[in-house]
Amino acid sequence: MNKILKRILIGVGILMGLVLLVVGGFLLKFNSETKKMHAIETGLIVDNIYAVKNDFVNMFLIKDSTNYIAIDAGKDLDVVEAELKKLNIDPKKVTTVLLTHTDADHAAGLPLFTNAKVYLSKNEVDMLTGEQQKIPGVSNSISVKDYNLLENNETKTFANIKVFNILTEGHTTGSLCYLINDKYLFTGDILSLKNGKIDISVKFLDLDHELATKSISKITHLPTATHIFTAHFGYSDNYKDAVKDWKE
Repeated sequence: MNKILKRILIGVGILMGLVLLVVGGFLLKFNSETKKMHAIETGLIVDNIYAVKNDFVNMFLIKDSTNYIAIDAGKDLDVVEAELKKLNIDPKKVTTVLLTHTDADHAAGLPLFTNAKVYLSKNEVDMLTGEQQKIPGVSNSISVKDYNLLENNETKTFANIKVFNILTEGHTTGSLCYLINDKYLFTGDILSLKNGKIDISVKFLDLDHELATKSISKITHLPTATHIFTAHFGYSDNYKDAVKDWKE
């Protein structure tokens, strides 16, 4: 019996060691990739668009009269709350949250926005049900159960703000880009910006990097777009120059 128990304990020890090795490797790679990111400092960027910095990620707010639309919701609720205080923006004034996708660093601040309706792509539901997972056994989750689903190539109007949804799957199953008022393109994690030019997303963080790369072409021919806002790599105020060298 002692020999059997000893073998079991050795087996469990080896298994735990392998798990720790895998987790440790993942965390090292994750930290390495996020250190390359450069989020915009919290503040007004252009017109009525504000950036909210949360470590290596940005969420954005678009003002409409006295209310706001949020693009994503940050990675840490307390940090988002503190950054909004710097801007003197009451979270209760956020009436709409448009999620580019449901990864944890884009949805953690949702509980702050108690007066907001939350929207996401219908394709993203697979990430919430566990039908699709980036890490085996780990599904995405958000705090809101009563969310609204968006279609690809659908136009919606929230107060005086026009929103056109573009499905750019690959980073997740339902990654959405939002073209606001025909001018401002919010891309989430589907691409990066390097020296003012669009570039590929972070392969390590994608569900399907090849598909994500192909999806970029869907947002490079928007004739009225003027700006590109990414979640992790800043923004460009020259859309045409940023996309002109992209190879489809």
